[in-house]
Amino acid sequence: MSVTDLTDQPSGPPPPAVTDSRSYRRAWGDLVAGYRNHELWLHLGWQDIKQRYRRSLLGPLWITLATAVTSVAMGLLYSELFHMDLKTFLPHLLLGFIFWNFLADGIKEGADVFASNDGLLKQIPAPLSVHVYRLVWRQSIILLHNVPIYIAILIIYPQPINWTMILVFPGMFLLAMNVAWMTVVFGILSTRFRDISQLLNTLVQLVFFMTPIIWTTDSLKKNGNGNSARVKLVELNPALHYLDVTRGPLMGQSIAFYHWAIVIGCTAVGCAAAMFILRNYRARVAYWV
Repeated sequence: MSVTDLTDQPSGPPPPAVTDSRSYRRAWGDLVAGYRNHELWLHLGWQDIKQRYRRSLLGPLWITLATAVTSVAMGLLYSELFHMDLKTFLPHLLLGFIFWNFLADGIKEGADVFASNDGLLKQIPAPLSVHVYRLVWRQSIILLHNVPIYIAILIIYPQPINWTMILVFPGMFLLAMNVAWMTVVFGILSTRFRDISQLLNTLVQLVFFMTPIIWTTDSLKKNGNGNSARVKLVELNPALHYLDVTRGPLMGQSIAFYHWAIVIGCTAVGCAAAMFILRNYRARVAYWV
């Protein structure tokens, strides 16, 4: 071997292979692979419901009973306090509770979704998004348990029924999309900074009182002597628009387009943020938990 051949040989270890673990293609692939594992997250979500009410007499019907009792009790109380017609206020309150609980519980449980499943994350080689779909599916089951209450309210206090009621389905899809991206963002960040979960619990409780659930925007206008500034201030709360596109159609209300535009805009921005977080920190979650 010549001197020239020796100098041409590489000195030291070979360069590391190029990896695309931090790419949007891998992040999107995680979402797709997680969706394809639908048998896994459908089973896990259903098992969560069964485990929560294990050895209880009524089982998951406690969800329906708790929502019904809370809605009726608060409906009777606040309709008297705010001098509102119970026929319109009770459906407003009930639907507000149903959709708010879907959103709020999704946010709070989503912040702990990876930290609380550290064993599965380390032992089962499943996509990270499986736990996101699992949470959305579990919250959907809980929401469906409350549908009979709304049917009962319709029988007692009939509401106007028209074709706009079908708009609740795209509204629910957007609501589920928001729970999904919030779970990705807050769930991943909470594994690194555990204080985020406690902060979200406080913020969710605060937003509840700022959202027209136990009160209405009409009562706000009435108490404000027609002052529209208060209503405009309330509309800065995104939760109001989420409830308008889901609760409004079921109450026979005509929903202004700007409510849909705001919800769609928030969903688009949130999904972009979720893809960014998933792209950069997906591989670190198993180490952070």
